[in-house]
Amino acid sequence: MLLKNKKILVAVTGSIAIYKTLDLIRLYIKAGAIVRVIMSDAAKKFINPITFEAISQNKVLDETTENWDKAQDYNHIDIGKWSDIFVIAPASANTINSLANGLGNNLLLQTALAYPRMKLIAPAANTNMLKNPITQSSLKMLKLCNYEIVSSVTKELVCKDVGDGAMAEPIDIFHATCKELLKDDYWINRKVVLSGGGTVEKIDDVRYISNYSSGKMATSLAKALYYKGADVCLVSTRGYEELPKDIHLIKVESSSEMYEYLVDSIRVAKKGILTKPTLMDNSTPSLILKRPFLFMVAAISDYVPSFAQNGKLKKELIGSFWNLELKQNMDILKSLDKEGIVSIGFKAEMDETTALNSATRMLENKNLDGVCLNILNEENSFGSENNTIELILKDNSFEFKGSKLDISLEILEKLQKKFGMYE
Repeated sequence: MLLKNKKILVAVTGSIAIYKTLDLIRLYIKAGAIVRVIMSDAAKKFINPITFEAISQNKVLDETTENWDKAQDYNHIDIGKWSDIFVIAPASANTINSLANGLGNNLLLQTALAYPRMKLIAPAANTNMLKNPITQSSLKMLKLCNYEIVSSVTKELVCKDVGDGAMAEPIDIFHATCKELLKDDYWINRKVVLSGGGTVEKIDDVRYISNYSSGKMATSLAKALYYKGADVCLVSTRGYEELPKDIHLIKVESSSEMYEYLVDSIRVAKKGILTKPTLMDNSTPSLILKRPFLFMVAAISDYVPSFAQNGKLKKELIGSFWNLELKQNMDILKSLDKEGIVSIGFKAEMDETTALNSATRMLENKNLDGVCLNILNEENSFGSENNTIELILKDNSFEFKGSKLDISLEILEKLQKKFGMYE
């Protein structure tokens, strides 16, 4: 499970968006986390603490339940020592401004002041309150103080105004939480480029050649990399729904379009990342040049129509039989400039007797650092949620089986051990 035994402290403030937090807690628990809740007095005007206790299966901490019994951890000091991350969702404008000014005039603020580890907030307020220069200045101050902020979204608010101020969706806050809990120094500030999905090759304006690749493996790998802290760029044709918003997604269709964007993305990846300023230490922004990674997960069409047509070809003009001429497509993976980048290819095969030899030839002929071999069968078909992959490196190999996200995380661990000497 993604967040197995992770301890998450969730604080809720006085905002109508508090109802979304119930779904957020469900996501945490489904992922294996242990959740405790702090409620402000204003929050209890919207939802009874019993509701949060039923969802989290833990007693709510508020002004009336705080105690200093060391065996219970229900005070603003000890509950902070218990948790791995502190999530404030929703964070009202009052709470945001209070946090930025170091106030501690209620239990929630006192907990935040005393909390030494990762803090994540999801603002929720009327547009004018959120966009007020004071609130905006407070958000900037919190960013400089190492608060992670999951930005609000624009929609029709409860007050019927349309504007920025609605709390981010629970899944987006969940993604951000996973990143804060799972990030690893090796992957932080490391640029990674991925390709995904099956390419779409035009016959005419209504017909095309493609394949059954769903793009799910590339998406799972992109999520895993994001959770590990990498700077992720995914170039994909499909299967990218519910990606974390901070992943740079480039939507493409054809193999030629994918190649063009991969070339640009790899060039950008080699330039490194400039660090962000912070008030937590005396460091100044600097350029970090970690060796980037390329994961070529996309299923590129081996053949493309020789003469793609504009408009729609009429069957009356084609006749009873259609001899469609195809030409061999360029080898994108072999053509890409992989100098100074760790390159991992993906190979899908159906014949178990020849699959390993085919993957090994791919490793050698295309100058790769590794190949992920996937043998397609009834259990591991296109579009399935699970997979079986053999990671083949130049000196050894490893087999993984399970959900595509779990496999992705395991692959990253092996690659980190293998290429950990590279910066």
